[in-house]
Amino acid sequence: MPYETIQTRTEGAAFIIQLNRPEKRNAISEQLMDEVMQACDEAAARKDVAAVVITGNDSYFSAGADLNEAFQVSSAQEGRRYFSHWHKLNDALEQCTKPVIAAIEGFCMTGGLELALAADLRVAGEGATFAITSSRIGTVAGAGGTQRLPRVVGIPNALEMLFAAEPIDCKEALRIGLINRLTPTGSAVAEAVRMANHYATRAPLSLAFVKRAVHRGMQMDLTSAIEFETMLVTTVYGTSDKKEGISAFLEKRQAKFTGE
Repeated sequence: MPYETIQTRTEGAAFIIQLNRPEKRNAISEQLMDEVMQACDEAAARKDVAAVVITGNDSYFSAGADLNEAFQVSSAQEGRRYFSHWHKLNDALEQCTKPVIAAIEGFCMTGGLELALAADLRVAGEGATFAITSSRIGTVAGAGGTQRLPRVVGIPNALEMLFAAEPIDCKEALRIGLINRLTPTGSAVAEAVRMANHYATRAPLSLAFVKRAVHRGMQMDLTSAIEFETMLVTTVYGTSDKKEGISAFLEKRQAKFTGE
């Protein structure tokens, strides 16, 4: 499918979504939101895809929201409409049945970081920087930044970033758990593709159910989350992939999963 604000391609088992608004430093417009959501649906439907990789270019992931659009939001009603669009975008990443990896080079700012926080995992090249700068312009992060950031890095680290509105470097991001892996400059996508190729050897339904169990379970009390986990596990135990996986283990061979 042709897109105007993103580019897509497949490398190995990875479906790569590349933000492509260089004239705006990959600022996230509402058109870009729609196209990323469409690309996620496209990736989810493909059996040859084990993971989705969302990335920018070698110099930057994204400068954040398109401020020309954000500036037009001048009422509570319009704000609800605009930020609902953001929430649908981030939900598309979290609810995608494939693992989603953000591969980050250069700066990843405010709305760009909020988008990356909706991915399951984050890989960054040396030299990457991260910030949510809302307090500099008199706003509050509205695309999930005040909620996903503390869930990823903890409340004190999140508040420090949100209060200061200053970039942190990749080593600090790794220390506080904002990113999962740090790679040499220019190799974030290659590392994400390597991860996707590894996930391709695992049962697709297992990955999809693990993702759902973690994301939904973390929003529940422990007793409810365990009940939810049990429901998912009992469902998986009725699949062909579960039979194949255990048979392959007992027979000391590589499993051949079909996603069924």
